[in-house]
Amino acid sequence: MDLHLSTAAPNEEERAAVDDLLGEPASGWHGAERDEVTHRVARGGRAARDQRHLLLPALHALQAGIGWISEGGLNYVCERLTVPPAEAYGVATFYAMFSVEPQPATVVHVCDDLACRVAGSEAICAHLGAAYGPQGAKAEGAGDATWSRSPCLGLCDAAPAVLYQQAGVGAADFVTTLADAETTAALGRGARIAATPAPLVIGTKGGGEPRLLRRVGVVDPASFDDYHAHGGYLALRRATELGAADTIAEITEAKLLGRGGAAFPTGVKWKAVAEQPVHPHYFICNADESEPGTFKDRIVMEHDPFAVVEALTIAGFATGAATGYIYIRGEYPLATRRLEHAIAEARHRGYLGADVMGEGFAFDIELRRGAGAYICGEETALFNSLEGKRGEPRNKPPFPVQRGLFGKPTGINNVETLINVLEILTMGGAAYAQIGTEGSTGPRLFCLSGNVGRPGLYEADFGITLRELLELAGGVTGELRAILLGGAAGGFVTPDDLDIKMTFEDARIGGYTLGSGVVMAFNTEVDLVDIVLRIARFFRDESCGQCVPCRVGTVRQEEALQRLVSDRTLGSRADELALLNDIARVMTDASICGLGQTAASAVQSAVSRLNLFEETRA
Repeated sequence: MDLHLSTAAPNEEERAAVDDLLGEPASGWHGAERDEVTHRVARGGRAARDQRHLLLPALHALQAGIGWISEGGLNYVCERLTVPPAEAYGVATFYAMFSVEPQPATVVHVCDDLACRVAGSEAICAHLGAAYGPQGAKAEGAGDATWSRSPCLGLCDAAPAVLYQQAGVGAADFVTTLADAETTAALGRGARIAATPAPLVIGTKGGGEPRLLRRVGVVDPASFDDYHAHGGYLALRRATELGAADTIAEITEAKLLGRGGAAFPTGVKWKAVAEQPVHPHYFICNADESEPGTFKDRIVMEHDPFAVVEALTIAGFATGAATGYIYIRGEYPLATRRLEHAIAEARHRGYLGADVMGEGFAFDIELRRGAGAYICGEETALFNSLEGKRGEPRNKPPFPVQRGLFGKPTGINNVETLINVLEILTMGGAAYAQIGTEGSTGPRLFCLSGNVGRPGLYEADFGITLRELLELAGGVTGELRAILLGGAAGGFVTPDDLDIKMTFEDARIGGYTLGSGVVMAFNTEVDLVDIVLRIARFFRDESCGQCVPCRVGTVRQEEALQRLVSDRTLGSRADELALLNDIARVMTDASICGLGQTAASAVQSAVSRLNLFEETRA
């Protein structure tokens, strides 16, 4: 295989974008140095292994700096990092936020996913198409700009939403704003567009004092001193007093289950990492919150970033990890900036670094941005992404606690799971276990959106009913038709199910899922067939393509639904529904990871619970 770089050379702008991240090279990009780098790439030596993990940040730097990833720019990245060009190209083309073709400097991504569809995003897309032409094309009369449809942007509480991606404004300086007529009509105005944060709506059952959200909207997210004055770092201090083993014992006694969807016991995971004899250990905060309908982690990161930093530090201390990573969605610009600031402040104050709080242990955090790939929320796909590879899942075993990031023992939890650790260490594991139910302890965050009076983030103890949750959010607007629980990978329930309890054990018995905490209501005015088709299209687009059951199954699922909708079935409607069921069973049983295993969940629940496709549609 020819691993020599192509002849395309970077221009000064491309060099500058990469050098701002990696530092100035020791010498120029030519001659003997070029040949030596090529030989090192071919040998696959230590230099390549040591620097490959910087590939994703370097591609972000190029995309942000010049608006796309050119051949010359990619070659320069490959030389600087000693990465084979074919592999780097494979990574660059894997992520939706990167373009390897020239594009306008400003790209307006319009969310057309579930909550935004309910809130009118299709009308916005129609307006943009009429005013500026088809998506992806340079918009006439709007300067150097274009627009594009986007999957969920994590702003379901403020739908409809858009994301402005602008070249030359910095790697973490995208702007998220609400999509109104004035905003979307101004595709190309100015080099910078003022950020409009989503209006914050949070609540608790009975209006009581929240636990997980008690600092959200109260403290200044940029102030270390304000965080400290509101109980910040008391939990870390408690952990160092207990020691690593007893800290894990507290987490275990609390019976904390993971809040990302799998509900795995957190204490068991931490103990398994801590006991691994191979070092170094790593711990990752999975902040790649990409499930349609989910925005809880974004709100915590934007409004209480020091809590995420503290909780991850505790995880590192308890599991013997000296390095932690926060892997955050590329579409979360405000959360990215605030976390970067919180990490820098914690390091400056001695709460990260070689001797944390003078307690004799080392721990530091690196923040890495994803680039628009839902699959990277799967833990092993996330590892590959961090290592500078395509974000494709790995087979298990070995499990991450044995061989995870860089082949070393790795712990990983999402944001909500980690901030629960602060509460456990503050009140004690036994007291925490008394909250909620026997099998589902502690408080839980729920993302309420769709046809509800007050879309937002709500905290409640496990055991609250679905009816009570909807009442917290101001009730349903209009006549209730269905509720989607758990997001696109979840399932639908009906108005007859409003008294179900929101616990893991009740969900298992009742055949529904809590997933990532999504509760999305749909009234009778919403076209639910259109919603289900959007879910099917989402999984078709987001499948990484690595395994056949998911790569082919997601396409065949959407095709079968389209035939049912258009009444052009292969045989009878019963035959088509049977085929749809067969596809679902194959994906569920044979896919490598959770994406394929749950890609049919919502579709199947729509067929069985809502009877959506029983009648012919014209």
